[in-house]
Amino acid sequence: MIKIMADSTCDLSQEIIDKYNIGVAPLNIEIGEKTYQDKIDITPDRFYEMLPTLQELPSTSMPSPEEYLSIIDEAIPQGYDEFLIICMSSGTSGSYQSAEIAKGYFYDRNPDAKIRIHVVDSLSMSHGSGWLIMKSSQLIQEGYDFDQLVRFSEDNKKRVKHFLCVDDLNNLIKSGRLSNSSAFIGKLLRVKPIMTMKKGKGAIVAKERGWNKVLRYYTSEFMKRIDRENTNFIIIGYTSDIHIANALRDKVIQDTDFKGEIYIMQMGVAVGTHVGLGGLSMFFMENN
Repeated sequence: MIKIMADSTCDLSQEIIDKYNIGVAPLNIEIGEKTYQDKIDITPDRFYEMLPTLQELPSTSMPSPEEYLSIIDEAIPQGYDEFLIICMSSGTSGSYQSAEIAKGYFYDRNPDAKIRIHVVDSLSMSHGSGWLIMKSSQLIQEGYDFDQLVRFSEDNKKRVKHFLCVDDLNNLIKSGRLSNSSAFIGKLLRVKPIMTMKKGKGAIVAKERGWNKVLRYYTSEFMKRIDRENTNFIIIGYTSDIHIANALRDKVIQDTDFKGEIYIMQMGVAVGTHVGLGGLSMFFMENN
């Protein structure tokens, strides 16, 4: 049997995690002198309530190799013998390296095991890796074997399209995810930067004034770029304001001919630390 694994930055809802029995290794969040495990010791809603009051930006750290190993060790007696671990981009986190170390540790401890483990550097953030994880989980249900899943993930990971816009640039500035010059221009002109992933890291691709123009940009680019064969669902992500996520969903329904599922999911604490309040994202597979 095949088990899909991830780190907690995939930001998938608990409903989806339970539905596909996805194993999730949590990142660690340091807020002041306290350390929390993402979505275990602290919920996203509680974190976003705290965020405006914090003097310093929280820091995040990758899951330990033992976190991944514990998921594998627990799953093997249940009949799982093939593990596909899809991690946040190695350009923004050490989660991928930690999973690779865990894989090495497992074979060192179990040299005769017939267990198969493959680790994917998704080159994605948040629901970008989450989209690939959901798609892979669906493909298992369609009958894909392990080699086919690995091939699909590796061949298509660069085509999972990201759009991210924020209402407040401060966290992106403090965390180094946005240059001071871009941030200064954004604040000066009161524009909202729209980012995507390029070579595993965030990059600004557009600037729009006001949420209405942001939503228009998202839907317009979506219709230009969508891979209709593989995109049977999209994920809309948000940090603190679900209303803007609902507005994007409604605009997709009204202004496009997309008939697939639209999932709205909240970004977790680890991702929200860098994105900050008012974040809005959209994920789908784009064509070649």
